[in-house]
Amino acid sequence: MAIDLTALRAHFPSLQDGLAFFDGPGGTQTPRPVAHAIAATLSAPLSNRGAVSPSELNAERAVADFRAAYADLLAVPARGVVHGRSATQLTYDFSRHLAKDWAPGDEIVLSRLDHDCNVRPWIQAAERAGVTVRWIEIDAGTTELDLASYERALSSRTRLVAVTAASNVLGTKPPLRRIADLAHEAGALVYVDGVHYAAHALVDVPALGADLFVCSPYKFLGPHCGVLAAAPELLETLRPDKLLPSTDAVPERFEFGTLPYETLAGATAAVDFLAALDPAAEGTRRERLAHSLASLHEHETVLRAQLEEGLRALGDAVTVHSKAADRTPTLLMTLEGRDARAAQAHLAARDVVAPAGSFYAYEPFTALKLPDPALRVGLAPYNTAQEVDRFLEGLASFL
Repeated sequence: MAIDLTALRAHFPSLQDGLAFFDGPGGTQTPRPVAHAIAATLSAPLSNRGAVSPSELNAERAVADFRAAYADLLAVPARGVVHGRSATQLTYDFSRHLAKDWAPGDEIVLSRLDHDCNVRPWIQAAERAGVTVRWIEIDAGTTELDLASYERALSSRTRLVAVTAASNVLGTKPPLRRIADLAHEAGALVYVDGVHYAAHALVDVPALGADLFVCSPYKFLGPHCGVLAAAPELLETLRPDKLLPSTDAVPERFEFGTLPYETLAGATAAVDFLAALDPAAEGTRRERLAHSLASLHEHETVLRAQLEEGLRALGDAVTVHSKAADRTPTLLMTLEGRDARAAQAHLAARDVVAPAGSFYAYEPFTALKLPDPALRVGLAPYNTAQEVDRFLEGLASFL
């Protein structure tokens, strides 16, 4: 299993100027097939969905192809795939949908590891409903979730557990199935932020134990939008506020207004591009995704080891805060006596893109008392060993 990096990188116009991008956790670069799918959809006959004219049928096809692609990517039925503008928008929407059935005395459990997208919407919904918020804490020594605190937080009153599948700053991947099993034993639903996870692993929503799973195609080579996946039977139980003439069918009842057909086409093209990362991949799209993402994992693991070894060679000048045994190829670091934003600018002057900030990870930054800003380096499919060396050399020249 192998990825042909030269052939892969040729699909990315933004790489041709020599920039080395290590900001994948914030959003990846876009390959030509994705951009072409968007342009082709916009330039073809297009109108509102229907079954009569070619323009109506093109819109219908864009929606159907999108649902089929994300059904394959996430291992859910096509009727369980909901489009949204972003993961944040979808989480806000579903926090309101779910909170309709909450009452004072109910409880929800949130994680200190999470991006604020999977924290603030639930806190605000809980405040409106008079629901108590409990927390899964982080072990500062390992940057992993403290499962003992989770077990203490669960009770027969727990209605929802919201947790990330992978931290967008530390890379930590919690034991999601164990968390979900305990939640289900307590009678709670599990809402999973898979935005960072889906960029680095083959997702199987049922196997993870997630009742609702959200991700963002622009984190894995697609356009800016969000996708929520759930069992259609669960979606049937949720009643969103909606316009009277709009359909009540699942999943369309959760998609307000006319869908962005061109964005759906680009998101579909991103799944097909992922499935072809390894030219040797064969079989169904799901099988090709499994093969290609396994090859991607091997590629990113090698680069992560190279990156970590190079950072260790810089000694005490760099503190890497990503410590979990199971994590993505994303490293958060602080620099002894130096400002991370100055490091970002220094690297940018050398055509290396590595951002500094707290990246909407308010809870982990607060819980771990991390300096804000910190420098984040995340790998993507198109990164090379030579680029890792460029980053390390640029950082060494800054310190």
